[in-house]
Amino acid sequence: MIYDSPQAFLDAPAKRVAVFGMSGLGKTVLSNKLRESGDWFHYSVDYRIGTAYMGEHIADNLKAQAMQVPMLAELLRSDSIYIGSNITFGNLAPLSTFLGKPGDPAKGGLPFDEYKRRQALHRRAEVNALLDTVPFVLRASSLYGYENFICDTGGSICAVVDPSDPADEVLRTLAASLLMIWIETPEGHDAELIRRFKLNPKPIYYQPELLESLWSEYLDTHGLSEAQVDPDDFAVHAFSRVIHSRAPLYAAMAKNWGVSVTAGEVEAVRDAHDAEEMIARALAKPRPSA
Repeated sequence: MIYDSPQAFLDAPAKRVAVFGMSGLGKTVLSNKLRESGDWFHYSVDYRIGTAYMGEHIADNLKAQAMQVPMLAELLRSDSIYIGSNITFGNLAPLSTFLGKPGDPAKGGLPFDEYKRRQALHRRAEVNALLDTVPFVLRASSLYGYENFICDTGGSICAVVDPSDPADEVLRTLAASLLMIWIETPEGHDAELIRRFKLNPKPIYYQPELLESLWSEYLDTHGLSEAQVDPDDFAVHAFSRVIHSRAPLYAAMAKNWGVSVTAGEVEAVRDAHDAEEMIARALAKPRPSA
């Protein structure tokens, strides 16, 4: 780890961290509080995905919908209107909408093969956006004068890395420049995470074998064909399953590559000073044995 003690972190002129964990546990809220302090640069992996790597796909999807309306189609063909997404750190709806949900097209669902194609695009974009973190550390410092830096990773980071592989490109790259911090999922918190997901679905990537298993299980359990699946119901079903499958992956990432804090500790953070004290306490915890 780049900081070998709590004091080393507190004394560091450049504090650089990356937070990871399930969607809905406060990664972005914590990052916003640090950015609002005026001394921290906030790098959002999901925002980078939606702008640098998926922006054209998102815009093309919107244009395809507009082309179904004759008046809009005519205006698009004559370059009379512009269609694009207004994705922000706090509003990732354009990316979530493009990724979509498989199921009944009458309810806005995608064919399963098309959903898998978009998932593959998301995986490649997520890996690229994660690897872009270190260049942005340098950019934040040289261009904007920010020495303190927080990387707000997507909840799917654990699905695109191998925590047990010391040579994993993404984890090795991140850990060489930032302190990796897991926000632990509280026991019995599943219902609240699912509630938040229903209200504000975040972009999510599923490992292909897991997605195939979840899809087949859902079809078999409910006795449905692909076109009969309620997209929203499957999305909630799949998210509720990955809460459990991801926990050991996050734990391995913290054990092998960083430290951990509780969701309660994150919720109690009021400002940058509180966040730095929380991180220092995490560094003071005994390291798990191999």
